Amino acid sequence: MAFRPDGVPSKSAALAMERTLDTISNNVNRLLLAKGLRSFGDGYVSLLLPLYLLQLGFSPLQVGIIATTTLVGSGLLTLLVGLHAWRYHYRSLLLAASALMALTGFGFALLSDFWPLLLVALVGTLNPSSGDVSVFMPLEHAVLSRVVADRQRTAMFARYSLIGSLLAAAGSLAVALPALLASVSGMSAASAMQAMFLLYALIAGASGLVYRGLPVALAAEERQPMAPLQQSKKRVYTLAALFSLDAFGGGLVVQSMVALWLYQRFGMSMATAGVVFFWTGVLSAGSYLVAVRIAGRFGLVNTMVFTHIPSSLCLILLPFAPGLGYAIGLLLLRSALSQMDVPTRSSYVMAIVTPAERPAAASITSVPRSLAAAVSPFLAGWMLGLSSFGWPLLAAGGVKIVYDLLLFAMFRKIRPPEEHRPD
Repeated sequence: MAFRPDGVPSKSAALAMERTLDTISNNVNRLLLAKGLRSFGDGYVSLLLPLYLLQLGFSPLQVGIIATTTLVGSGLLTLLVGLHAWRYHYRSLLLAASALMALTGFGFALLSDFWPLLLVALVGTLNPSSGDVSVFMPLEHAVLSRVVADRQRTAMFARYSLIGSLLAAAGSLAVALPALLASVSGMSAASAMQAMFLLYALIAGASGLVYRGLPVALAAEERQPMAPLQQSKKRVYTLAALFSLDAFGGGLVVQSMVALWLYQRFGMSMATAGVVFFWTGVLSAGSYLVAVRIAGRFGLVNTMVFTHIPSSLCLILLPFAPGLGYAIGLLLLRSALSQMDVPTRSSYVMAIVTPAERPAAASITSVPRSLAAAVSPFLAGWMLGLSSFGWPLLAAGGVKIVYDLLLFAMFRKIRPPEEHRPD
């Protein structure tokens, strides 16, 4: 940058800096908008999926198998992207993922037999969880971590998660639309639900248009070698293993399975489910902002662990809830705490590796999570098929507490550079 003799940037340098900041802001805003659109679709699809499959005549076990398959497919696709993303620009990969999302929506809208739907679940982008477990996430994380300063990173990931959670909450309310559409138009319940999957495909198209506005090659984008992890390899693989344990527990209580348990145990209606999961999403969104303040004072690892354990205790108590009101109360309390580790976890991974390793670290820590979580919905569906007690909730809480204790024991002394200050 050119400076005047008095140390002040020249006018041309100042204008160049302003244009650069505007470009960064525009790219970030596009990623946040696309995140919001996809989260809205995921918000209602995760609740609609079990009801739609039951409407088609599938058993709870088959519902769990399809939910498991969606997570397996996401994990394999993310792994594929992680190994070969260095060959392509992020924009191209995001556009391809949007096209696949659209095909997924069309597949679920037009097919009704178990095996074809299972195939679409495997190769598609359907998300049975309230969180983002798709191939989009590591790509967007890698871009965001390269275009924002280190001290802004946690706040940016909190903003990213906040937008996703709020729009997913709004999407939860949209689960009431099929019943409204059926009553107004006279179409069957199954047809009304299929229309919502068509909407999911349209949302994918809108996301693609947003990504299309990104530059072909992002300014901060660098081509990486095939095996970019070097000095941080041990840390990343250890975190990937720990995150997988957490994801296995989380897979037992993906939103689709929790909704299925509420339908079975308390006979909760679809409209009530939409309202409940709307408010759980709102509380999760608020927790992201609180997490930034807590992390700034107590550190990323402490925030991840000591907000997560109480939320896991809520899961353990859920099966013993004597009525729907108590169950909803525990779900709301859990939602206010359980997601504080999301922006802090993403920020922590990006902070303890070198900038060149960040795309690989984002992918490698995401893939095992998806694969580990993929097994759980099948087990949850099997357990719910045997009993409506809520064994998946009990197991999930126990597994997550073990994860928290291991994470604290192994990483409490490994702090990001911005947390290094005199004791």
